[in-house]
Amino acid sequence: MGFTSALCHLTPYSEMKTRSSSLIYGNKKPKRTTSTSPMARLFGPSIFEASKLKVLFVGIHEKKNKTTTLLPRTYTLTHSDVTSHLTLAISHTIHHPQLQGWYHWLQRDEVVAEWKKVRGEMSLHVHCHISGGHFLLNLFASFRHYIFSKELPVVLKAFVHGDESLFSTYPELEHALVWIHFHSNIPEFDRVECWGTLREAATAGRVGPNHNFSSESYSFSVWKRWCDGECCCCFPRSQSIIDMQLLNGIHEQP
Repeated sequence: MGFTSALCHLTPYSEMKTRSSSLIYGNKKPKRTTSTSPMARLFGPSIFEASKLKVLFVGIHEKKNKTTTLLPRTYTLTHSDVTSHLTLAISHTIHHPQLQGWYHWLQRDEVVAEWKKVRGEMSLHVHCHISGGHFLLNLFASFRHYIFSKELPVVLKAFVHGDESLFSTYPELEHALVWIHFHSNIPEFDRVECWGTLREAATAGRVGPNHNFSSESYSFSVWKRWCDGECCCCFPRSQSIIDMQLLNGIHEQP
């Protein structure tokens, strides 16, 4: 979400203080100071700001009730480096107009997610593009994986806040499991992780080893997504988000 460009846009606090001081005191040289504010922004805690979230309902009614169909339901979240605002589209499928243009191709900082009913249980599947597509993404794959992992609790809070009508109608969804799909052409980062329930993941992020939930992690190729053969407990069968990643040449069609 503008993550890989963060280092380029951060202005050290000491530099800003020097500039402001020169306007007030003329050419008087201020005392040399140091600051770790850029480090704090990159590696400190992430905070969700509801005022910076814009929500779009595309082909879906904003007000949810028990008589309307829950699935399919997809989230497309993007970030503006210029305004620092988040845009969340809630629709039946990926909101492709939100993911077009050279800037998106360069950054690949979107997060897309969809609700699924797998083996009779509701779960939220979140997809992040780590690397693959051009060499810059490959070069910063480790850093991108770190930043996505750090910012995902904010992303999950944005989903809950933006789709508040859904969670008011189906409060049990906060206890649904969250599966994070990291897509990469580098095996180390190409994996699927279970982060526990939505409430836990939005609060604490990835489940730690001391948590009462047993965190699981799988490679993309071995994670079992569906029941064997035809069934009525897995929906939607169409892998809309994963298919989008396959079109980008990251994974071979299973």
